Amino acid sequence: MSFPVARSRDEALLYLDLSPCACGSTGTAWEGGLVTVAGDPVSRYAGTCSGCDAVRESLFALPEREVAPTRFPAFGGPEPSRLLDAGEWLWVADTVAGNAPAGPGEAAPALAVAVAAVEEVVKFVPPGRDEVPGEAFWTERGRRVRDAGPGRFRLDRLLVVRDAYRTLAAQKTT
Repeated sequence: MSFPVARSRDEALLYLDLSPCACGSTGTAWEGGLVTVAGDPVSRYAGTCSGCDAVRESLFALPEREVAPTRFPAFGGPEPSRLLDAGEWLWVADTVAGNAPAGPGEAAPALAVAVAAVEEVVKFVPPGRDEVPGEAFWTERGRRVRDAGPGRFRLDRLLVVRDAYRTLAAQKTT
């Protein structure tokens, strides 16, 4: 059996948060652990939907290299995600930064997620290129974000946005 690869717990949980239940709810308290499927270890996340009480389960293949969390959030290693496409990562950054609390100390965690999400978009830029290629957008949401602002996926613009979020996060810690 083939399962999508989740590079880290943070990436798996973000993916699950973006994947609603059949009822449309995204509210599920996920419990994670390792299980064996057909002799292979996989990450299993299970929970009950808060909208309809359906039991939900998702299985993920383990990455080739384990990602040791050195900071929050720890989405993955140096390789691009195979769960979320480049457009979805930028959507996450925009959404989280746009909804960050205004109070000192409260916005920093949200802005850390926004910074990390933009860093995930940058991973899709191939060496020697200056923008995210078309094949890095495989979801409807990701393609909508790209189509709404294709210039936002140029490496120089991505780095400016990342640095702006970093600066805001530093200002909001005090």
